[in-house]
Amino acid sequence: MAALRKVFAGFGKSRAFGVLGRALVPADRVLLRVSGGRLGVGAAVGLRTLLLTTVGRRSGAPRQVPLLYVERGGGYVVIGSNWGGEAHPAWSANLLARPEATVTIGGRTIEVTGRLLTGDERRETWDAVAAYWPAYDRYAVRAGDREIRVFLLEPVSR
Repeated sequence: MAALRKVFAGFGKSRAFGVLGRALVPADRVLLRVSGGRLGVGAAVGLRTLLLTTVGRRSGAPRQVPLLYVERGGGYVVIGSNWGGEAHPAWSANLLARPEATVTIGGRTIEVTGRLLTGDERRETWDAVAAYWPAYDRYAVRAGDREIRVFLLEPVSR
C-alpha cells in the first residue's frame, strides 16, 4: 500500500487530481458513511481517511466531508486545502463557528473538538502532514495569499 500511496502522492500534485478528487468526494462520502469509516476512495489507495461531520454554520444541518488525516498528539490533523483553491472549504468555516464535531474512522464515531493551529504549532504540524501527503505543499502554492487552515481534532473526554 505504501508504494501505491507514493504513486498517488505524485499524481496528487496535479490539477487533474484536484478535478478528479472533487468529482469523487460524493462517492467517497457515501462509502465512508455506509461502511462506518472502513471503506473509501482514499483508503482503497492506502490513504488514511476520516469522515468529518460538522454543523453548518448557516443551515444548522449536519455536513459531512471525507478528509485525509494524520494522527498527532492523540488527535487527528486535517487540512483545509480545498485542493489549492482560492477560498477556504466550507467545512473549515463550520468548524471555526462551532468546533464540536464527530469523526468516523474504522467503524468508530468519535466526538471531537476542532482547534485551528497557528504559529510554530501549525508549521510543525504542516511539515508532518506534508511528509505524509506532499501534494499539500503544491496546494499551498496554488492557494496564493490564502493560508491553508490546519486543524487538530481532539477527542472529547467522557
